[in-house]
Amino acid sequence: MRLITVAGPPSVGKTSVILKTVEHLKEEGKKIGIIKFDALSTKDDLAYKKMELPVIVGLSGNLCPDHFFVSNIDECLAWGLKNELDMLITESAGLCNRCSPHIKGVMGVCVIDNLAGVHTPKKIGPMLKLADIVVITKGDIVSQAEREVFAFNVRLANPKAEIMFVNGITGQGAFDLSYYLHSAAEVDALEGKKLRFSMPSAVCPYCVGETVISKDYQRGNAKKMIFKEV
Repeated sequence: MRLITVAGPPSVGKTSVILKTVEHLKEEGKKIGIIKFDALSTKDDLAYKKMELPVIVGLSGNLCPDHFFVSNIDECLAWGLKNELDMLITESAGLCNRCSPHIKGVMGVCVIDNLAGVHTPKKIGPMLKLADIVVITKGDIVSQAEREVFAFNVRLANPKAEIMFVNGITGQGAFDLSYYLHSAAEVDALEGKKLRFSMPSAVCPYCVGETVISKDYQRGNAKKMIFKEV
């Protein structure tokens, strides 16, 4: 079974890109499954079910979605194998630019949109810099010059990635993405594999439920700013 991790900031069109791409994969007779990770709630699973795709939703609640992802991805793979899927696509919650849901040996896709600003690619961490494929959406809303500058900055951030434009509404570019997904490695187990980059730190007291603002309560991995006189 081929495993694909799809990541990206909120509202960039990850679900739309997946849906349009899966249309082409289904035409080839592929059996595709979806794992939708989110924080508090989601209705994206309804869109997947409408396409008659097997889908599982995982809500992280008060936990970091990335930590929730890595704690459950092995069981997600087992679910996909049990259901004899040809391809399993995971969609991350996409809550911060520091997210790191890509796994060594597993194809990683990052979705990012043109409306975020031409300098945004420089501000995004491993989910873009270590992705195999970077999908740029909403290119129809900005000028050609903005598209080119944005794509250039994506290339600077990740020189090795395949960069492509996909329109989540019309589906333009989705066939090209489906073609590249065929080259994903087949995976039958994840035990012992490693993430491409460490997850965001989640061991400060506020990560585990603390609400009091005070130095006395900032135990563990609490990072402090340095202030200079002006």
